[in-house]
Amino acid sequence: MRTGIIRIGRNNLNRIFLTLLFSIIAFITISPLLWALSTSLKTDLEVLEKPYNLFPEKLQFQNYRTVFTILPFLLYFKNSVVVSATVIVGTLVTSSLAAYAFSRLHFKGRTVLFMLYLATLMVPRQVVLVPNFVILRNLGLLDNLWSLILTGVFTAYGTFFLRQFFLSLPIELEEAAIIDGLGHFGRLALIIIPLAKPALVTLTIITLLNIWNDFLFPLVFINSDINRTLTIGLSLLRGDYDTRWNIVMAATLLSITPLLALFVFAQRFFIEGIALSGIKG
Repeated sequence: MRTGIIRIGRNNLNRIFLTLLFSIIAFITISPLLWALSTSLKTDLEVLEKPYNLFPEKLQFQNYRTVFTILPFLLYFKNSVVVSATVIVGTLVTSSLAAYAFSRLHFKGRTVLFMLYLATLMVPRQVVLVPNFVILRNLGLLDNLWSLILTGVFTAYGTFFLRQFFLSLPIELEEAAIIDGLGHFGRLALIIIPLAKPALVTLTIITLLNIWNDFLFPLVFINSDINRTLTIGLSLLRGDYDTRWNIVMAATLLSITPLLALFVFAQRFFIEGIALSGIKG
């Protein structure tokens, strides 16, 4: 009995220690966001005099209104939404089709082709920037939102991620459909896709983060103000000699609000998708 009490006491101590440890890690992780929120509510003078003070002396909510007067924020926001939504839909469609082919179809050279496809993951996006620029210029798509969409809609990572999830689904789930004469597209649409909701949500979040935060490709491909995305628009807030950091932080928080909302809403699917996608290699 005494041994059991000692074991329970150790378990409680371990639980308390892990709770404190994870609380500290969580605070360290969220501290930059808290600092950005604090800075966005300060005056220009307080930002310079007390930059590390987390509690502003007087809350300056007008900083958020100032963002909309300095920048065409809603226009940049709309461009980012259009590009992100189109890229996400295209990525889910192309990655699902390719992942189904590599996980369910048996054809000669499938493994070699898949390895070559994965090898493109080792090529940084900066390497293909110039070839993409030349191709888009020849097509007349520079300074157009389609230049950002076409360069982001095809991803080897999405194919690999969904393939791993599709391989974890038993083939027995499709046997009845095969007997009934359902084709590959029917099996993919009616059986595989509904079961792959966690993986699809996870890929949606990852794709949104990559496209929403992309700075290099919009900087190179977009020239006119009407086609700028949020990342380029936020960079305009930095002056050559002076920067109003409270306005920059306010605009930054406004720009990441959709990402935070989506992650909170889809957190359960995101964790489930990450956990299940690596079950089978």
